Amino acid sequence: MAGTSKAGPSQKQQEDETEIIKESEITRSLSLSEMREIRKDYGRRPGEHILTWLLRCWDAGANSLQLEGNEAKQLGSLSRERVIDKVIGRGAQALSLWRRLLAAVRERYPHKEDIVYQIGKWTTIDKGLQHLRELAVREMIYSDLDNAQTPQDPDEVQCTTSMWRKFVRSAPPAHASTLASINWDEGRGPTLYDMSCQLQKYEDNLSAPLQSSVSAVEKLSKGLDKLVERVYSPSFRQSDTSATKNQHSRAQEREYPRRTPRGTLWFFLRDHGEDMRKWDGVPTSTLAARVRELKGNTAARRGVPKRNAAPVSMGQYPRGSRRADVILDPDEETSTSHLQELSGRRSSQD
Repeated sequence: MAGTSKAGPSQKQQEDETEIIKESEITRSLSLSEMREIRKDYGRRPGEHILTWLLRCWDAGANSLQLEGNEAKQLGSLSRERVIDKVIGRGAQALSLWRRLLAAVRERYPHKEDIVYQIGKWTTIDKGLQHLRELAVREMIYSDLDNAQTPQDPDEVQCTTSMWRKFVRSAPPAHASTLASINWDEGRGPTLYDMSCQLQKYEDNLSAPLQSSVSAVEKLSKGLDKLVERVYSPSFRQSDTSATKNQHSRAQEREYPRRTPRGTLWFFLRDHGEDMRKWDGVPTSTLAARVRELKGNTAARRGVPKRNAAPVSMGQYPRGSRRADVILDPDEETSTSHLQELSGRRSSQD
């Protein structure tokens, strides 16, 4: 009898713990309004190339949208391909929609050659950079998604020689010969963001008087050469002294400031009444310039310095972890993400 009396409370405790676990596994369904918003933002359009669709999802903040498996299943057909839509809802754990999209497309098209992508002739640097970013998305699909060192942002992907050749072949005659003269060893290319900065400077110089336009070619070539040399020089990997490291870090930050995530810039412009259709496919650097312009105008109207401009909080969906609340620094183009805090808040609510 003594043994039985001891087993009773223990059994009840186990049942209580099991019930708690079951309750913690219950996740509420997406509301109809949430599903409509997600489908609107991330649904693939008729005739849209799969890389164009994926890049548009990234630009719309797919990496900030956390979904559990049963939530993803409720979205229905996002990709207009049955196999991809099925894989998007696979896995019970919470994953970003971006991660789910990349994994699903890779399962549908297991080899890089399966995704045929021909760059059409572009007429502006912005359009050309958009093609490069779409090629970067293809590189991401077939990268090691479980590796923490793998870039999650298309603009952080290294520009390969293959990508650059396709970009050059599709260039208009006015740019083709100049761009064709630029090359680097495989595996030593700049990131797309750095490439974008250099090409934007090149385009700006071309629109200047003739003397500046002539030097634009030399500046572009020297800028990219200097970028590659800096990234792969021994001093970049390991400074001999702490003083050298600090000096190099300060110099690098002056030339290439830390970058605000594209999704953050996108939401800021949208929340400030911009027509986002005209920003579709525009390089991140151009979005950042427009954000700085808007922040400067706001600060001027209020009669306060730009540094004192109020932080911007951006959250679209009711559940906390669906979007990151982000504070923008208008002077340094930096951002602070509160995803961890919001994720903890969501867990406590659920």
